[in-house]
Amino acid sequence: MGELVFIGLGLHDEKGLSLRGLEQAKTSDQLFVEFYTNVLPNFSLEEFEKMVEKRVYVVSRNDLEESDGEKILEAAEIGKVAFLVPGDPFVATTHIALRVEAEKRGISTRVIHGPSIISAIISLSGLHNYKFGKTVTIPFPDNRSETPYEVITQNKNLGLHTLCLLDIRTEEGHYLTIRKSLELLLEIEKKRKGSIVTPNTIAVGASRVGSQNPVLKAGSVKQLLNYDFGMPPHSLLFPGTLHFMEAEALIVFGGAPEELRGMIK
Repeated sequence: MGELVFIGLGLHDEKGLSLRGLEQAKTSDQLFVEFYTNVLPNFSLEEFEKMVEKRVYVVSRNDLEESDGEKILEAAEIGKVAFLVPGDPFVATTHIALRVEAEKRGISTRVIHGPSIISAIISLSGLHNYKFGKTVTIPFPDNRSETPYEVITQNKNLGLHTLCLLDIRTEEGHYLTIRKSLELLLEIEKKRKGSIVTPNTIAVGASRVGSQNPVLKAGSVKQLLNYDFGMPPHSLLFPGTLHFMEAEALIVFGGAPEELRGMIK
């Protein structure tokens, strides 16, 4: 039997690959990559193939979900295969099923981790990682759900921060923006009337986290609605109870209003 190595690509371009990941990619017999679980704004497949000195085969959502990754598994049964994934291979992705199936077939598996939006946006914002509650994804309007509002409510009631990942459909070129996400939450607020996401609620928006020039903006929802976050990917944070250093970080790093210090408890 061969081996299947899951390698994280990081968040922005081909330079997000770790040295260990590069080493494993170069020593693999075949390389596969997917780009549907997240967008890497400046990733060049051509430059990446030069780095690893091999051809890299792009697989689609259908290859992984409808065909159960059979193409990758068959290759891994007879040689060493690297499967390259945006971010960290098993954070906010559905690839765990592929690893489970590989192990069931007797294919050994390993994971080479990469930077994830989960940790990177926390680091960028200055909020304390141990004060985050459940993470939630805000879906597109055609898949409307009130779950994000409910998760933000649950976390706020516990004094915890909420990370909202915004839905993407990379194969269609569609990316949910911070503005649209806030509009969707405000619509739910009108219905639920829980005073959870109002125009005056403090939120934090971020775009292109992991790049050389990420954007971070903290302020009221009405301020963020009119703020230009530029190109995707976008993410959204809703702070819970703030430590004084967290408030200071949002003011210094994200341009939050000075009155944020009044939210400290």
